Formats: sequence, C-alpha cells, structure tokens
Amino acid sequence: MPEDFSGRKPFHHKASDRYYAMTTRDGRYFQQSYQISGGRPHSAIEKEIHFVMGSGNHARTYLHRTGEGKLIELPLAWYADKGGFFAMNPGYDRRDHPNFRRAIPDDCMFCHNGYPDVSEQSRRHGADALFPAKLPEGIDCQRCHGPGRSHAEAAATKQPGEEIRRRILNPATLSPQRQLEVCMQCHLESTSRALPYSIVRFDRQPYSYRPDQPLSSYILHFDFAPAKAPDDHFEIAHAAYRLRKSKCFTASAGRMVCTACHDPHDAPRGEAAERKYSAACRNCHGQTHAGDRARSAGCATCHMAKRRTDDVVHVVMTDHLIRRRQPGRDLLAPLSERHDTETTAYRGAVAPYYPAQPDELYLAVAQVYAGANLAAGIPQLEAAIGRFQPAEPEFYHQLAEAYHRTANDEAAAAWYRKALERDPAYLPAIRNLGATLSRLGRFNEAAEILRRAPKDAAALNNLGETLLEQGSNAEAAGVLRESLAIDPESPETLNNLGRALSRTGDVAGAKKAWLEAIQAKPGFAAAHDNLANRLDASGDWAQARIHFEEALKDTRYALARFNYGTALAGRNETQRAENLLAEAVRLDPGLADAHLNLGNLRAMRGRADLAAVDFRNAIKARPGFGRALINLGLALAEMGRPAEALQQLRLAAQDRD
Repeated sequence: MPEDFSGRKPFHHKASDRYYAMTTRDGRYFQQSYQISGGRPHSAIEKEIHFVMGSGNHARTYLHRTGEGKLIELPLAWYADKGGFFAMNPGYDRRDHPNFRRAIPDDCMFCHNGYPDVSEQSRRHGADALFPAKLPEGIDCQRCHGPGRSHAEAAATKQPGEEIRRRILNPATLSPQRQLEVCMQCHLESTSRALPYSIVRFDRQPYSYRPDQPLSSYILHFDFAPAKAPDDHFEIAHAAYRLRKSKCFTASAGRMVCTACHDPHDAPRGEAAERKYSAACRNCHGQTHAGDRARSAGCATCHMAKRRTDDVVHVVMTDHLIRRRQPGRDLLAPLSERHDTETTAYRGAVAPYYPAQPDELYLAVAQVYAGANLAAGIPQLEAAIGRFQPAEPEFYHQLAEAYHRTANDEAAAAWYRKALERDPAYLPAIRNLGATLSRLGRFNEAAEILRRAPKDAAALNNLGETLLEQGSNAEAAGVLRESLAIDPESPETLNNLGRALSRTGDVAGAKKAWLEAIQAKPGFAAAHDNLANRLDASGDWAQARIHFEEALKDTRYALARFNYGTALAGRNETQRAENLLAEAVRLDPGLADAHLNLGNLRAMRGRADLAAVDFRNAIKARPGFGRALINLGLALAEMGRPAEALQQLRLAAQDRD
C-alpha cells in the first residue's frame, strides 16, 4: 500500500468544514469524519474500509460494505501525484457532498474490478446493486479472454495443448474492430458529466458482456452534439475516446488497436515504458525524429503529453490524443472541481457516438436520460415507444422520469403505470409512482402502490412520507423505522422520522432523529430547518438560529427561508425577515404562506400596494386562501377601493377556515 495511514494530520475539507482521518486498529482500516466547534470534535462518523479500489498508480478509493450489501465510496481518497497525498474523491469537493452515502452502482464495478458473484435474479426488476462479502480482488483474465472454466478444466485434465487453447478466447484472433472493443468496454467515455455517455441495453444484465460479442450488443455510447462539446476536455477515462480523435488512428482505416502499443499482460514504467512506446511509434513512423531529444525523452513526451484530467482534478495522466503540438498552456496547472448544476449542466442534443447509428429507441432515451434534451427528447421517445412497443419497462420509466423533470406529474404517473404494466415488480417505477401520486394529493393510491414493493428502504420511506401527508403519524413512524432497519443512516428517512415523532409528541425522539440525519448528511437543509423550528417552539432560540443559518447555506431551499423569515418577523427583525421571505417566494412561487407573511410585513410598513400584490400571489398559489383574501380586502380598503375590498372579503367568508 503506497499510502501512509499512521501519524498523519487529519485532512480538513474547507467547503464542508469536516475533518477526515485514516486509522488502523487490529489490522483493520478505517476512515473517520467529524466536525469541530468550540475546539471540541462532534458529529463523528467512522466506517471500516472493506475494499481498496485502484492500483495506486494514479489514485486509491476506499469502499465500505453495508450490512445490506451496498458498497459505499468513502469521501477521502489518496492520489499519487506529487509523491502522494489525501484529498476528496471526485464529486465531494463541495459543501453538500454525500459524505458516507454514495453507493457504488454496477456500471462502476463493471470496469473497476472483476465480475462479482451475483445472480441475474439479484438485479431483476430494477433492484439496487448489492454485492456479496467476497469479491474478486482486481480485473481477471476473463475480462478479455471470456469464460475460463472450460479452459482450466482442459488444462487440469492434461488435454493436448491445441485443445486447451481452443477452449479460451484469444483476442488476437478477433477482427481489429472487435479487438478495440475489448479495450473500449472500459476505456471509452465521452464524458463523466451528465449526458449520458453510455446506456447498457435494457435487456442485458450488468456483467453479461463477453469479449467475443459486438460491444454494441451490450452497451451504446453517446457524445455531446457536434460543436457543443467543451473545448479540448480531457477526462480520466478518455484513453479510447481521445485515441479515436488522433490522425494516427483515423489514417489507419480501423487497423490501429490498443495492443499496437500496450501489452495487457505487462505495464512498464519509467524508462522501460518510454523505450517500449517510442519503439511502437517507430513501427509506423520510422526514424522521423532521430535526434538526441527524441531518443532520450521518448515520442510520447511531446506528442502524448501528461496532463491534469478535468474531472478528477488531482490526477495527472497520459493524454491519448496523439498530436504534433500541445496546446500553449500549462497542462499541469491546478484545476478546481467542476460541478454540474441546473444552470451549468449541458443542455442540447445528445449525439450517437459508438456505434454511429444506434437504435432509434435508445437514441431517444439518451436525449432524456440525464435531462439534456427534454424538449425534443420527450416527443421523440414517446413516438419511438409508440412505434416499437418495447417489452422492457425501462423505456416507459425513462419517459416518466423525463415528464417528472418537467414537473408534469400527471403525465409522469401515467408512464410509470405503463412501466408497471410491463413488469409489475419493477422497483424504480413503484417507488416513483408512489411519490408522484403523493405529490398529486392521491394519498390512498400512493400508499396502495408503495405497499406492493418488497422490503425496500426507499419505497418504505416514500410510504412513510405519504402516511405523514395523510396525518397517519404513528403508522408513518413505524414504517420509517422499518426503512431504517434496512438502511440505518438514510438522512431522508431520519428526517421524516423526526417529523413523524414530532407530530406524535415525542419531541426528544424527533430531535435525536434530526441530529442523526445531520450527522449522516451535514449540509442537509431540511433536517436543519425542521430541528430549528422545533428548537424555536421549545424556547431555545439561540440553537434554533444556528440551525436556521445552516439551512440557509443551501441556496436553493425555499422552505428554510420561509420558516426563518417567519420566526424573525415574530422577533421584530422585520428587515431581514422581509428579505428572507422575498427570497423564499422567488425560489418557490408556490409557497402561499410565504407570500402571505411577506404581504403582512409590507402592510405593516404602510405599503398596502406592495402587500396587495403579495396577497394576490398567495391566492394564486392557493385558490380560496381565506387569510390572504381577508388581508387583500383590508389592503384594498386602505388603498381607497372599498368595492373591490368587499368582493375579496365575501370570497374569504367562503373559506371553511
């Protein structure tokens, strides 16, 4: 192990203000996380490291296996650059990172390790990726040579050499295209950003690809639309993608393959690597550059420069785009991690990449898969489904998810149902249909759907939320505890349990649940907000204020601004209260009570005209809202418009409140 676990100063992650430490005990390895306030540590979490992913040539990632069987990526990683150091994993260098909650899916494990011993049944119906306690420890021979049992048996029974060789695939016997695909199964990504870069065919199991098959029979690859890709972007899994852009590759008419330079059974380093790869260049280019510098430095030094990757900013590796001259900038300069948001994520057409002409259905799915091209993609996918009537529920589920992204819950619910018509046990559709029906106020239907799920933590959490909306608080608490028995550290479920316990009068239990939710997810605005409201109601305004301020750090969370603004208004901090309420309605125009309270504050300042606008917005958000109608009537009266005022007051009298 190249990294040092002993005696190191804890790593402080400034964005989330958390400390991380790597420790050993009794020959076992652990990663700890905690915060410090007043010079004292708190909110500590410790997870055992069950697996280490990565050779250490570039980086190491540490995995924890939960009791449920999920593999969790731990936040702190080790990087080999500059002699080795600890820093956050990709995607974690942000305030609201997932901490100890990021589950490893099958598509990550597909490339980063040998195939786990999981049955096809374990992944049926869209179930989550659960892994056995014993895993392969590294990529094995079968990744490139296919199933090896028959080959091993022939050798064990001392069959003739030709028979032994016949029973295993030798990739060298494949066509150049198929040889390249054996490598591209893992080394071809157009981008790690939300696009998607690939989709595994819905009728294939996660680890079912075999190297004698066309790669496109298992997975389809996609790219940014022409001329819309980031300029000269270079990412960690870009070897094949960049190679295929090289003139060396395009001029070879498909004959150039990875093994022209690389021996998959031997990876030389240092001077041995330079000699080997320069010799490979000269196989085609002869002695084009025979000077002393070319002989000493190697061809790759100039033509395949080492540079920092855009997506894993602490890694430096070889760019496989072979070119005469490198860009005129420092390719090793430090980079800041880029995070996709609603405003910065790619929006545009998703183009086919490999193969160049994929199935129409999958090309349509790619448009909506990560929300890149919803306006064009939704009708495109709906039309393709109508033409081909696919049997797999995933097509219908992806269309439902696309409608959900556009806030069209009625359409989303209809397509979730169509997915369940194809597979009544399809778990993602059960979870999401239940949540969608609950948002639509159809709580009985939602509960009925969610009760169909097997003992699934996410479905039980959704059922608990639905029961909370119905006012069945005690039953909700029981269901949420069932969910936590499966996934004990789910911050969302802990937050909902806090809500349920608070409503049943168990204030201490509610506070404990919210604190545990915050421990699991330190930047969890909803839990901070709920805890702050309860502390305020209990008379502990000093602590409530601390948690309200924490909730405000989520710049998109409107409810915290409403609750904090309302609390401040009650303490006569009217200017900040008004600012927060104005921000709340900007973020979520549907918050009727926030419009009402904002109008009340403006009315108190004598601005009946502004208040009237707020009250009308409250009524727009909640038609028939009696308190807003009363206050609108009073504002209109103050503005000298008694007839309109009476009209609003008569409407208010119809409210059952």
